Amino acid sequence: MAIQPQPLFDTYPNFLALNFNGLSAENPLVVEYLAGFHPGLNALEGYQAVRSFLKSYAGNETTFNSYRTNIERLLLWSLIVRRRPLLELQRVDAEAYMEFCLNPPSGWIGPVVRGRFMASAQTAESISSQKVNPNWRPFCTSTPKRQRKIADETGVEPPEPKFAMSQATVASTFSVCSSFFEFAIVEGMNALNPFRAIRQKSSYRQRLATDSTNRALTPLQWDYVLETAEAMAVEEPERHERTLFITATLFSMYLRISDLVGRSNWKPCMGDFRQDGHGNWWLHVVGKGNKSAKIGVRDDYLSYLVRYRGYLNLPPLPSPGETTPLLASFQGRPGLSDRYVRALMQQVFDRALARMIDEQWDDIDVDNLRLASAHWLRHTSATFDAPLREAKDLQTDMRHSSLATTQDVYYNTHDEKRAYSLKRLGMKDRG
Repeated sequence: MAIQPQPLFDTYPNFLALNFNGLSAENPLVVEYLAGFHPGLNALEGYQAVRSFLKSYAGNETTFNSYRTNIERLLLWSLIVRRRPLLELQRVDAEAYMEFCLNPPSGWIGPVVRGRFMASAQTAESISSQKVNPNWRPFCTSTPKRQRKIADETGVEPPEPKFAMSQATVASTFSVCSSFFEFAIVEGMNALNPFRAIRQKSSYRQRLATDSTNRALTPLQWDYVLETAEAMAVEEPERHERTLFITATLFSMYLRISDLVGRSNWKPCMGDFRQDGHGNWWLHVVGKGNKSAKIGVRDDYLSYLVRYRGYLNLPPLPSPGETTPLLASFQGRPGLSDRYVRALMQQVFDRALARMIDEQWDDIDVDNLRLASAHWLRHTSATFDAPLREAKDLQTDMRHSSLATTQDVYYNTHDEKRAYSLKRLGMKDRG
């Protein structure tokens, strides 16, 4: 019987607790699983090479999780499907792996599962008492958000989801796998980089243009979202004044959720809003890669800040050095989780969508809102502002490392506007 894939690396905290000089602290389930492969596959050697690679990127949990997913898949594929030691893979193997990732067998695809290992019900939670989550698979898929929303609206079951690897995931697979082999070469593991030798990388990345969204709401949809958040704050201020503040803040300053909820080494507070000597307000944040930055605060946003501070019984505007948490739980605990903030924003999107449907807007006007997430507010605001701001100023406030990124993404018009500008152009008499 074919060996089934199982998770090899646990959560970030459990990974950091391993003994990287040996296998003494390893999960017994993992060691036993790897020992079941043919000795010629050097499964434990490949595992330890991957473990060393992941350790070199263990300074950031998000990076660790991304790299773990990509390189764990490759190791499992090399052992189960290719039946070749990981460190002996060649260009033809790398090409075969990319084809496999684009169309993995059904047994390798499962639902979105957060847990890789589970504690046994009969024992205390520890590595020695764990069991493999039977629903875990190396690849996962789920019903697209738009289809789930339509199914809820119509009361019918959504169609079975189909697996499709995005361009970003394809690029990430190349990058992580190639980085692993470069690491192995530097560490003297007697390996070559088979992914560097692939000549036709673009053939795996090419995708036909689709009607997919650009992750930005239309002006009409944004108006409904903001009005809905304002109505929620009026109806239930004790619950949703904070929701309105989050909505306005994410949008106004092109923020990522992590800019609001903070990081392990930084928790945002009201004192991070600071006024300079010219009367301009700035929000100071610690962003991706632990990079400090300041973001311009538009005048129109200040009314939402004043409103929220009034609800908290604070003076209208922050004072220098003020330590009041930017966000807090209903019990007063500083900070919120990013998952909680996403859930709050989803409530706003759902209610805005319901309002638009009740008011009988055409489906083309509401459809994009079915896909919206909290991160869309960053893209929406930048899309609206790009025609009115210098590209360099927008790049600085969005904290893009490259001006080209800002120009390529945001200095394009909405499809509706682009189509309208084309309609009036004739085929003849253009002189």
